[in-house]
Amino acid sequence: MAEVLVYVDHVDGAVRKPTLELLTLARRIGEPVAVALGSGAAGTAAVLAEHGATRVLTHEAADYADYLVVPKVEALEAAVAAVSPVAVLVPSSAEAKEVAARLALRIGSGIITDAVDLEAGDSGPVATQSVFAASFTTKSVVVKGTPVITVKPNSAAVEPAAAAGAVEALDVAFSEKAHGTKVTARTARESTGRPELTEAAIVVSGGRGVNGAENFSVIEALADSLGAAVGASRAAVDAGWYPHSNQVGQTGKSVSPQLYIASGISGAIQHRAGMQTSKTIVAINKDPEAPIFDLVDYGVVGDLFDVVPQLTEEVKTRKG
Repeated sequence: MAEVLVYVDHVDGAVRKPTLELLTLARRIGEPVAVALGSGAAGTAAVLAEHGATRVLTHEAADYADYLVVPKVEALEAAVAAVSPVAVLVPSSAEAKEVAARLALRIGSGIITDAVDLEAGDSGPVATQSVFAASFTTKSVVVKGTPVITVKPNSAAVEPAAAAGAVEALDVAFSEKAHGTKVTARTARESTGRPELTEAAIVVSGGRGVNGAENFSVIEALADSLGAAVGASRAAVDAGWYPHSNQVGQTGKSVSPQLYIASGISGAIQHRAGMQTSKTIVAINKDPEAPIFDLVDYGVVGDLFDVVPQLTEEVKTRKG
C-alpha cells in the first residue's frame, strides 16, 4: 500500500490532537508515515504507533527552534524524497500552512488548504473543503505532483489503530536558506487552563452584545463549566474587550468544534467564515432578526446576561 507522510505537531514530544486526527485520515488513503522534528521528536513514537503510524521518521536539531519555518520545510522535502508518498498531510495551523505552501512550491506540487475531510479516489486523495464562508462544499484533487493537504482541526474523530511505529532517523542537510530568519527572543503565553481555541471540542464566544471587557466573565464562566475555549468576535476584539489571539472569523482564527455557542454575536459574514463548519451551533441574541439565526441549529432569543448565567448554572447542576 502507498505511504502517506504526516507532519507531526508536538511540543517536546507531546503530540497534539490534530496530528492524531491526521493519522486517522491518512489510513483512508494509505499507510501513515509520521515525520517528527525538533526537540523530543523520538519521544513521539509510542503515541504515533498507537494511532497508526507504521514508521516514524525523526530528526532532532536546534535549527527547528532557532530559525523560522524553512528548516521544517527542508526536512519534509527530504522526507518526500526518501518515501515518495502518495500525499503529505499537515495540520491547518498558521505556521504549518506556511510550511505546507513552501513545501508544495519546492517539490512542484499542488496544495489544498483547510480540508475538512479526506477519502481515496481514482486520481489520488480527494479533499473536501468548505468554501466562501462555508456556503459551499467542494471536493478537490491535486493533479500535479505529490498532493500537499492541510486539514482543519476537529475534522475527524481520533481512532487508535496499533501499528509498528518503527523509529528511523531522517537524513536532513540544511541549506543556507534555512538560516535566513533567526528567532532572537520568546515570550511565554500566559496559560488560562482552557483548551487551545482552534483544537477545542467546545467554543463559547462573545461579541458586541457582551458590552465590555468586564462582562466577558459571564462568557468565561460558561466556557469553564463546559471545559471549553473562549472566542470573541472582531467587534469585541477591536473594542479591546478580549485579546486578538481569541478572535474567531475571517481575519481571526478558524474553528470547527463539536459545539459552538455564540453569545451577543450578530453573525456578520466575516465571523461566520471562521466558525460555520462547527458541528452544532447555538446562538443567544436579543435581536430575533440577527443573521446568526439563519445559521444555527438552536437559537435563543433573549438577553445573554439572563440566559448565559442560567445555562452555566444548569450545566454545573447536571455535572453534579
